[in-house]
Amino acid sequence: MSRTVLVPCTPSSVTGARQRLCSDLEADGLCSGAVGDAALVVSELLSNALRHAAPLPAPFPPDCVQVAWRLEPDEAGALLEISVRDGGASTLPRIARPSISALGGRGLGIVEHLAARWGTEVEDEVTTVWAVLRVPVEEPLQDAEWDDAPGAGIGTSRTRAMSG
Repeated sequence: MSRTVLVPCTPSSVTGARQRLCSDLEADGLCSGAVGDAALVVSELLSNALRHAAPLPAPFPPDCVQVAWRLEPDEAGALLEISVRDGGASTLPRIARPSISALGGRGLGIVEHLAARWGTEVEDEVTTVWAVLRVPVEEPLQDAEWDDAPGAGIGTSRTRAMSG
Protein backbone atom coordinates (compact mmCIF):
# COMPACT_ATOMS: atom_id res chain seq x y z
CA MET A 1 0.00 0.00 0.00
CA SER A 2 1.29 3.42 -0.84
CA ARG A 3 -0.07 6.88 -1.46
CA THR A 4 1.52 10.13 -2.59
CA VAL A 5 -0.29 13.45 -2.64
CA LEU A 6 0.53 17.08 -3.23
CA VAL A 7 -0.94 19.38 -0.61
CA PRO A 8 -1.12 23.18 -0.53
CA CYS A 9 1.22 25.07 1.78
CA THR A 10 -1.53 25.88 4.28
CA PRO A 11 -1.98 24.76 7.91
CA SER A 12 -5.20 22.90 7.04
CA SER A 13 -3.15 20.51 4.90
CA VAL A 14 -1.81 18.91 8.09
CA THR A 15 -5.30 17.88 9.17
CA GLY A 16 -6.18 16.55 5.71
CA ALA A 17 -2.98 14.52 5.38
CA ARG A 18 -3.34 13.11 8.88
CA GLN A 19 -6.97 12.07 8.27
CA ARG A 20 -6.15 10.46 4.94
CA LEU A 21 -3.18 8.54 6.40
CA CYS A 22 -5.27 7.30 9.34
CA SER A 23 -8.05 6.18 7.01
CA ASP A 24 -5.60 4.25 4.83
CA LEU A 25 -3.87 2.59 7.77
CA GLU A 26 -7.11 1.63 9.52
CA ALA A 27 -8.38 0.12 6.26
CA ASP A 28 -5.19 -1.93 6.08
CA GLY A 29 -5.64 -3.37 9.58
CA LEU A 30 -3.12 -1.44 11.67
CA CYS A 31 -3.78 -1.28 15.40
CA SER A 32 -4.98 2.03 16.81
CA GLY A 33 -1.69 2.74 18.63
CA ALA A 34 0.31 2.43 15.41
CA VAL A 35 -2.19 4.63 13.57
CA GLY A 36 -1.86 7.26 16.30
CA ASP A 37 1.94 7.19 16.13
CA ALA A 38 1.85 7.52 12.34
CA ALA A 39 -0.60 10.42 12.59
CA LEU A 40 1.74 12.22 14.96
CA VAL A 41 4.76 11.65 12.71
CA VAL A 42 3.04 12.89 9.54
CA SER A 43 1.73 15.91 11.46
CA GLU A 44 5.20 16.83 12.75
CA LEU A 45 6.98 16.32 9.43
CA LEU A 46 4.40 18.27 7.45
CA SER A 47 4.14 21.05 10.05
CA ASN A 48 7.93 21.48 9.96
CA ALA A 49 7.91 21.68 6.15
CA LEU A 50 5.13 24.27 6.16
CA ARG A 51 6.81 26.35 8.86
CA HIS A 52 10.45 26.20 7.82
CA ALA A 53 10.76 25.26 4.13
CA ALA A 54 9.90 26.63 0.73
CA PRO A 55 7.25 25.04 -1.50
CA LEU A 56 8.36 22.52 -4.10
CA PRO A 57 10.02 24.12 -7.14
CA ALA A 58 8.82 23.84 -10.74
CA PRO A 59 7.75 21.58 -12.41
CA PHE A 60 5.55 20.92 -9.36
CA PRO A 61 2.40 23.03 -9.05
CA PRO A 62 2.97 26.29 -7.15
CA ASP A 63 2.75 26.51 -3.36
CA CYS A 64 2.67 22.76 -2.69
CA VAL A 65 4.60 20.12 -0.77
CA GLN A 66 4.42 16.37 -1.28
CA VAL A 67 3.37 13.90 1.41
CA ALA A 68 3.78 10.15 0.92
CA TRP A 69 3.43 6.96 2.88
CA ARG A 70 4.14 3.35 2.10
CA LEU A 71 3.31 0.27 4.15
CA GLU A 72 5.18 -2.96 3.48
CA PRO A 73 4.97 -6.24 5.37
CA ASP A 74 8.03 -7.55 7.18
CA GLU A 75 8.71 -10.41 9.58
CA ALA A 76 7.62 -8.45 12.66
CA GLY A 77 4.47 -6.85 11.23
CA ALA A 78 5.06 -4.01 8.81
CA LEU A 79 7.30 -1.07 8.00
CA LEU A 80 5.62 2.27 7.42
CA GLU A 81 7.61 4.97 5.66
CA ILE A 82 6.26 8.51 5.84
CA SER A 83 7.96 11.28 3.87
CA VAL A 84 7.50 14.96 3.14
CA ARG A 85 9.19 16.63 0.16
CA ASP A 86 9.55 20.40 -0.05
CA GLY A 87 11.68 23.10 -1.61
CA GLY A 88 14.17 23.09 1.24
CA ALA A 89 15.30 25.72 3.70
CA SER A 90 18.53 27.53 4.50
CA THR A 91 19.50 24.71 6.90
CA LEU A 92 18.72 21.00 7.09
CA PRO A 93 16.19 19.81 9.66
CA ARG A 94 17.77 18.90 12.99
CA ILE A 95 16.56 17.88 16.41
CA ALA A 96 16.32 20.80 18.81
CA ARG A 97 16.62 20.49 22.56
CA PRO A 98 14.16 23.16 23.72
CA SER A 99 13.79 24.35 27.28
CA ILE A 100 10.83 23.15 29.31
CA SER A 101 9.08 26.48 28.81
CA ALA A 102 9.71 26.70 25.03
CA LEU A 103 6.56 26.73 22.91
CA GLY A 104 8.05 24.74 20.02
CA GLY A 105 11.04 22.79 18.84
CA ARG A 106 9.93 19.29 19.85
CA GLY A 107 8.69 17.93 16.51
CA LEU A 108 11.74 16.06 15.26
CA GLY A 109 12.47 14.81 18.77
CA ILE A 110 9.02 13.22 18.75
CA VAL A 111 9.69 11.75 15.29
CA GLU A 112 13.04 10.36 16.49
CA HIS A 113 11.34 8.75 19.50
CA LEU A 114 8.56 7.10 17.47
CA ALA A 115 10.52 6.06 14.37
CA ALA A 116 12.89 3.14 13.95
CA ARG A 117 14.93 5.56 11.86
CA TRP A 118 14.52 8.90 10.13
CA GLY A 119 16.58 11.09 7.88
CA THR A 120 16.89 13.80 5.30
CA GLU A 121 17.74 13.59 1.61
CA VAL A 122 18.54 16.55 -0.63
CA GLU A 123 18.40 16.30 -4.40
CA ASP A 124 18.74 19.48 -6.45
CA GLU A 125 16.21 21.92 -4.96
CA VAL A 126 14.08 19.28 -3.23
CA THR A 127 14.48 18.16 0.39
CA THR A 128 12.84 14.98 1.65
CA VAL A 129 12.46 14.29 5.35
CA TRP A 130 11.41 10.70 6.01
CA ALA A 131 10.71 8.40 8.92
CA VAL A 132 10.26 4.63 9.06
CA LEU A 133 8.07 3.16 11.79
CA ARG A 134 7.87 -0.52 12.70
CA VAL A 135 4.21 -1.27 13.19
CA PRO A 136 2.27 -4.35 14.32
CA VAL A 137 -0.76 -5.33 12.26
CA GLU A 138 -3.98 -6.87 13.54
CA GLU A 139 -4.44 -8.99 10.41
CA PRO A 140 -2.25 -9.79 7.40
CA LEU A 141 -1.74 -6.87 5.04
CA GLN A 142 -3.77 -6.90 1.87
CA ASP A 143 -2.67 -5.38 -1.42
CA ALA A 144 -5.11 -2.50 -1.43
CA GLU A 145 -5.72 0.02 -4.17
CA TRP A 146 -7.33 3.36 -3.54
CA ASP A 147 -8.82 5.76 -6.03
CA ASP A 148 -7.88 9.35 -5.35
CA ALA A 149 -10.94 11.53 -4.98
CA PRO A 150 -11.05 14.56 -7.27
CA GLY A 151 -8.88 17.31 -5.84
CA ALA A 152 -7.26 14.98 -3.32
CA GLY A 153 -3.78 15.31 -4.77
CA ILE A 154 -1.54 14.26 -7.61
CA GLY A 155 0.18 10.91 -7.26
CA THR A 156 3.80 10.22 -8.15
CA SER A 157 6.03 7.34 -7.26
CA ARG A 158 9.51 6.77 -5.90
CA THR A 159 11.28 3.84 -4.37
CA ARG A 160 13.56 3.41 -1.39
CA ALA A 161 14.83 0.21 0.17
CA MET A 162 13.10 -0.31 3.50
CA SER A 163 15.12 -3.15 4.96
CA GLY A 164 15.84 -3.10 8.69
